[in-house]
Amino acid sequence: MENSKFVEKMSAIAFKINSYKYIIAIKNAFASLLPIIITGAFATLFSNMVFDSVNGLARFGPLAFLEQMKPISQAINYATMNLLTIAAVFLIGMEVANLNKLKGHFAGLLAVVSYIAVIPTTIEVLTGEEQLVEVANVIGSDYTGSRGLFLGMAVAILSIELFTWLTNQDRLQIKMPDSVPSNVSRSFSALIPTILTVTAMATLSFLIQLVTGMHIYEIIYSLVQRPLENVVQGLPGVLLLMFVAQVFWVIGIHGNQMVKPIREPILLAAIAENTTAFEAGEAIPNIINMPFWDIYMSMGGSGVTIGLLIAIFLVSRRKDFRSIAKLSAEPGLFNINEPMIFGLPVMLNPIMAIPFVLTPLVTGTIGYFATAVGFAGPAVVMIPWTTPPILSAYIATAGSIGAVITQIVCIAVATLTYLPFVQVSNKAVTIEEAEKEKYGEERTESATQVK
Repeated sequence: MENSKFVEKMSAIAFKINSYKYIIAIKNAFASLLPIIITGAFATLFSNMVFDSVNGLARFGPLAFLEQMKPISQAINYATMNLLTIAAVFLIGMEVANLNKLKGHFAGLLAVVSYIAVIPTTIEVLTGEEQLVEVANVIGSDYTGSRGLFLGMAVAILSIELFTWLTNQDRLQIKMPDSVPSNVSRSFSALIPTILTVTAMATLSFLIQLVTGMHIYEIIYSLVQRPLENVVQGLPGVLLLMFVAQVFWVIGIHGNQMVKPIREPILLAAIAENTTAFEAGEAIPNIINMPFWDIYMSMGGSGVTIGLLIAIFLVSRRKDFRSIAKLSAEPGLFNINEPMIFGLPVMLNPIMAIPFVLTPLVTGTIGYFATAVGFAGPAVVMIPWTTPPILSAYIATAGSIGAVITQIVCIAVATLTYLPFVQVSNKAVTIEEAEKEKYGEERTESATQVK
């Protein structure tokens, strides 16, 4: 009874979080953004592993012509990874507007305009003489790339909420005659709210800088984004995030969806930074990022259930376990494990819940230290989460054999972790069958005596 109440309470919390408007907007926006991030990541992969004359295929004489194609991949990388925040602002603005019952794409454009209105358009450039020179009318990559994400998210939400409120004020709407085409009429209706929104955002940025002496970007990045990055991109933080996700899975709630609003902006920004550094030939800054989560902590799906599948095939004598495992094997290779979680089930199963929660924490720790000591290469390429194990480690790390070996070790550790619990399940079903036989015999004897 107490367990049932706990599950109901957690389900209510999960529903409340997932139904929060801004959480929905951010999740939907980053889901739409993934193809852009993956495109940029693969452009970087080709740039370095195919078109590069030092490390890529272009270093071989017959394939030297490939180097001439490198500007193509560099252009794609710039258009995707270096403009990540601009794309995110547009999509979040649209999502918030849709939730506010505003139709069309204009809100996304307005969010981008509002964001550009609050960021500096002057940057300092170091010349060949080691002198700093101010360059006006340009936008620095810090503001358009991953570092500007949190400010961009805040501006997108704030600007569209303000625009929505202003749009609903009848006295601010310019009414046009019925003879005017509807698209022209809508443009004039949005005119005053647009002017007031962009002006308000620019003024807010100006006043903050005037009062604090710091730009709003510096405040948001230093007080919000950087501390969150330090937590989530550190081993204790990512393990805590995974632990929370696993606990939600165990009680029947999609754990990844629960942690997504915290995980996605930070870990996607981390892989974007890694990709940019890899393209520039610089040191890779982040061990923990989105592909790290996928290749070391979610092989076969949440809970590293590829280990559970192998353990069942090795030692399980239960027909139900083996049947579910056979059905789950194919989707499991692509990291889809809902059949295991809800069919075995792992959910609300006190025996399987223990390794399900603990295994990704162990494999994540192994992956972290293998990368930290240099045995495994860091992830530099954003890959689809459905990429099969082994291949995922190889592609995400741009060909690191150490990462592939580390992932194999993690799968082996996961299998060993699940094995004793599968064996306990074997004993549990044996006891259950014995009890059924015992009570069945007693019922037969009782029936005979009655006769």
